[in-house]
Amino acid sequence: MSYVKEVYEGLAANHPHEGEFLQAAEEVLTSIEPAVEKNPAYRQQAILERLTEPDRAILFRVPWVDDKGVVHVNRGYRVQFNNAIGPYKGGLRLHPSVNLSIIKFLGFEQIFKNALTGLPIGGGKGGSDFDPKGKSDREVMAFCQSFMTELYRHIGADVDVPAGDIGTGAREIGYLYGQYKRITNLYEGVLTGKGLTYGGSLARTEATGYGLVYFMSEILAAKGQSISGKTVVISGSGNVATYACEKAQQLGAKVVAMSDSNGWVYDAEGIDLAAIKQIKEVERKRIREYVSYRPKAEYHETGRIWDVPCDLALPCATQNELNLADADTLIKNGVFAVGEGANMPTTPDAAHRFQSAGVLFAPGKAANAGGVAVSALEMSQNSQRLSWSFAEVDERLKGIMAGIYGQIRAVCEEFGFGDNYVAGANIAGFQKVAKSMLAHGIV
Repeated sequence: MSYVKEVYEGLAANHPHEGEFLQAAEEVLTSIEPAVEKNPAYRQQAILERLTEPDRAILFRVPWVDDKGVVHVNRGYRVQFNNAIGPYKGGLRLHPSVNLSIIKFLGFEQIFKNALTGLPIGGGKGGSDFDPKGKSDREVMAFCQSFMTELYRHIGADVDVPAGDIGTGAREIGYLYGQYKRITNLYEGVLTGKGLTYGGSLARTEATGYGLVYFMSEILAAKGQSISGKTVVISGSGNVATYACEKAQQLGAKVVAMSDSNGWVYDAEGIDLAAIKQIKEVERKRIREYVSYRPKAEYHETGRIWDVPCDLALPCATQNELNLADADTLIKNGVFAVGEGANMPTTPDAAHRFQSAGVLFAPGKAANAGGVAVSALEMSQNSQRLSWSFAEVDERLKGIMAGIYGQIRAVCEEFGFGDNYVAGANIAGFQKVAKSMLAHGIV
C-alpha cells in the first residue's frame, strides 16, 4: 500500500464523521503523491501523519445574554493546524453550520494556501455556530466579548493571528479586538481585518475578490487570453463576490449574475455593482431587492445560477456549492475557466469533470489566497507601526498572486501535470511546509 493511501485510510478510520475534513485531506493527499514518492524522508519522518493532525484543537463554550435577558450557549472552536513556517493564521467563521469537521477542513486548506503566498504564516481556523444575522449590535458584542474571553489565552501576534470569515466582518473584529485589548492590556496585531483607525490595512476588504481576478488573469494570459470582454457569473454577494465583480468590471469583463442564500439575479446588461453594494453592505437586505434598482433584471429562487452561460465562472459563496450537474451545464454552455473564490466550493467530481473537459480550473487555495496575503501584509504594517497606501497594498497583492501562479506553473512543468493547477498548488504548498518540518526535527 502506498504511503499516501495508508495515511488517508488511517484518517478515515479515526475521523469517520468528519466528512468535510476527509474530503479536503483526500484531495490534497492524492494530488501530492508524485512528490511524496520521490522523497523517502517524508515517510521516515511521518510528515503526512504530522501534517494531517492539528497541533491542537480547542473547543469551548460561549455563554452570552440576548436583549431579552435570555442566556444562550454556543460552541467556540480554534484549530491550530501547523506553524512550520510562521504563526497560525486563519479566519473565524460565525455560522450555524460550523462544527469541528468544517473548522479542520478550513484549517488544513489554510496551511497550503498560506504557504503559497510566500509569506511567513502557518495554518489555522476557528469560529462558532453562533449566527450574527438578525442579532442586535449589543447581542453581537456580548457574544464576541464572551468568545474572546476564552480565545485570548491561545492567540497572540507571534502565536496565532485570527481574521474575519463568513459572519465575521468589521463589526465583529472590532468587538473581538476591544475585548482582547481589555483583557491583556496589549495593543498588538493579534487580529487582522481591523478598522483603519486602529491598525487595519487598506485593500483588505477587497483583497480576496481582487486577488481571485488577478489570479484568473494570469491563467488566461498564459493561454493568450484576456479577462476583458469575457462574460462572468459569480455566486455569492459578500465581500469576495462583490470585489471580484468590481475588479472584473474594471478589467473589462461583463458580470451578468450574482446570488445569495435565497436566490440569484441575472442582468443581461451587466450587474450594477453600486446597487449590489447598497443592498448588501448598507441596507443588509436580500439580493431579491436588486430588481427594484434594475427592473429589466431577473430574480430567481429556483434553478441554478450555473445555468447562466458564461466564459468565466467564479464560485464565491460556500463549500460544495458547484456540483457535477452544474459542471456539466457550464461545460455544455462553453465555460472557459473556473476560479474558486470560496473555500472548496466545487465538489471533487465536478472539479475532475472540468479538468477532463479541458476547462481551466483554479483551486481555492491558490485563487482565493489574496485575502490572507493582505492579512499578512497587515501584520507586517502592525509590526512596523506603518500604514501603506491602497495602491501599494494592491500592487503587492497583484505581485503575490502572480507569484502563486508562477510557483504552480513551475510544479506543473516539473511533474508533467499540464494545466492541473490543483496538483500544482498542493505540491507547491506542501513542499515548502514539509521542508520546514524536516528542518525542525520531530516536534
